[in-house]
This record gives sequence, C-alpha cells and structure tokens, in this order.
Amino acid sequence: MPRLRRVSAQQAIRELERPGFVQARQRGSHVVLKKQTPKGAIGCVVPLHDTLAVGTLRAILRQAGVSPDDFMEHL
Repeated sequence: MPRLRRVSAQQAIRELERPGFVQARQRGSHVVLKKQTPKGAIGCVVPLHDTLAVGTLRAILRQAGVSPDDFMEHL
C-alpha cells in the first residue's frame, strides 16, 4: 500500500479526471469536480495550492470516493 505524498493541485485534478471527473466550475482558487454515477452525482473541491498537504489530499479523495491506493498507483 503506497503512502500518500504531497502532490500539486494540477496533478490531483489530472488524476481525478482519469476515473471520470470533469471540471464543473472554478471560483477563485478552488476547482469543483463532478462525476455522474448511477447513484447520483459526486463532487469534490480541489484548492489550487502549489502543493496539497497529505491531510487535504486525503479529504479530497474521501469526497471523491477514490481510494488512496488507486490514486497513488497512477502517479
């Protein structure tokens, strides 16, 4: 199980687009990503910081319903 590491906001957005998330909107320094599933829409918010802290990244992945292992596998 690879540990989460600090990544840039752009890397996080690119990796979340891989499983089907699309950028719905941006307001200031936060990008909202959405994905349609059979159970309904899933959304997550990514702050456009230079690097995301590990706790912030973990919270984003929890919102998105993506496991840290799947996320780190493609980095």
